[in-house]
Amino acid sequence: MKKLLIGLAIVLSTSMAANSAQLPENVQNFVKSSFPETNFRFDGVIILPDNTVYLPLIPSKFNDDKEVKIKSTIPSGQTMAQKPDAVILSNDYVLLKMLTNSKGKNTIVNLTVPPLELRTGLLPQDMLVPKNLIIPANLKNIIGNLDITTSHDTGLVIPVSQPKTGGVAVNSLTSTPQLQDKMFYVTTTLSKNIQVISPERKVANYALYQENVPICIQGYQGFLLVTSYDKKSLDVISLADEKVIKEITFKTQPEEIIIDEKNKTAYVSSGEDASLYVISLETMTIKKQLRLNGMCEKIILSDDGTKLFYNDKQTREIWAVELDNNYMLKEIGRFPNVSKIAYVNGKVYVTSRTKSRLAIIDYETMGLMSENEICEKPVDMLVYKNDLYVLGAGAKTIDVIDTTIDTISKTIDLNGNGFPTKMTRVGNSNIALVTDAKAGSYSVLDLDKKSIIKINQLDVPVSSILVTNKVKKITK
Repeated sequence: MKKLLIGLAIVLSTSMAANSAQLPENVQNFVKSSFPETNFRFDGVIILPDNTVYLPLIPSKFNDDKEVKIKSTIPSGQTMAQKPDAVILSNDYVLLKMLTNSKGKNTIVNLTVPPLELRTGLLPQDMLVPKNLIIPANLKNIIGNLDITTSHDTGLVIPVSQPKTGGVAVNSLTSTPQLQDKMFYVTTTLSKNIQVISPERKVANYALYQENVPICIQGYQGFLLVTSYDKKSLDVISLADEKVIKEITFKTQPEEIIIDEKNKTAYVSSGEDASLYVISLETMTIKKQLRLNGMCEKIILSDDGTKLFYNDKQTREIWAVELDNNYMLKEIGRFPNVSKIAYVNGKVYVTSRTKSRLAIIDYETMGLMSENEICEKPVDMLVYKNDLYVLGAGAKTIDVIDTTIDTISKTIDLNGNGFPTKMTRVGNSNIALVTDAKAGSYSVLDLDKKSIIKINQLDVPVSSILVTNKVKKITK
């Protein structure tokens, strides 16, 4: 098999916007010294582990102390661990605690004579202001050009119809603790909106309104990243606010999204302009645009984050991008009707949906090692340890391949008359959900036991499902 090495052109590199809300590292380190698990949102909002919210004020002029300390607090004499109403730091940054007044509205500390640092500071100008936030009159200048939403703005949340009779509970989740304290974000052919479902229910709690039909949704630390048809931007949805907090604009329609949590990076494909965009998840900005060969689709990332693979939908060629080698391209070969690509143990696995075949390629030599019969209509693959799970929609089975010897070790039968299309792993656990584009159900697959341990019903067929941790809401 011919191997081609091509230097990948980097045609766009952007730096952090001037109005970025990314807090200085020394300010973040100061907060983390008391609360290590703090979430520093890219728009500036600081969320402590117990869901206490702080809003930063950026000083008009500040000194460059390498190690910041507390200058003063309100009430005075407190430490950060005591979560005071306001913390004024030695570099003149101010952390304002979000409070709740007697009417249940969001507000901040109200002082007759606010300190100079409060009066001259400014909230980050790309921040999503918590709903109904009340700013004292003598601190109105900190708002700048920000819009404050009111209770009339419901964000993306819309109700969904609920059955008048019959229960909504699904089978007990006691045998699958990996699904407890989780939420499902589901796309379906029945609606363009994203259904929000608790694992213990079969109907959606509510939906997140979408103007366009979603192409891909991925999650990262309390955010949804969503691409949609006929839209040249990617929406970043804050699940704590359930609002679009930012739109990342592209030259053409963005499509598939891959998340690399370890490197805090997202890779977004656009087949229309043969590009792969590298997104910083810390700032939610485009870092690079990488020009590829062909119209990229079916992108996957190796477990170690060093290689990305894609199929060219026009030529049917498969390519690898060596992310740790100056984005060098390697041509892997041409295959018919590619349905999925996987990479494990130095080998590339490619399924052909129409021919029900699995090709195995040695990545080092690019030589074809074997081409084997596989389950009918293979539509998805999932790598777990040394096993490769191949989902067959035709026979409604999952073939488990031991990749150390490239032999099928077990075939798992799926019950029902639907059309299974996807396997979605729950975080880094041993549990995956097998979803169905036709039947309203999902199967719970134990990857260690190599067996289906539960089948739960849903009110809608599933095009895709995203499983995230429950996120506490910060709006009133």
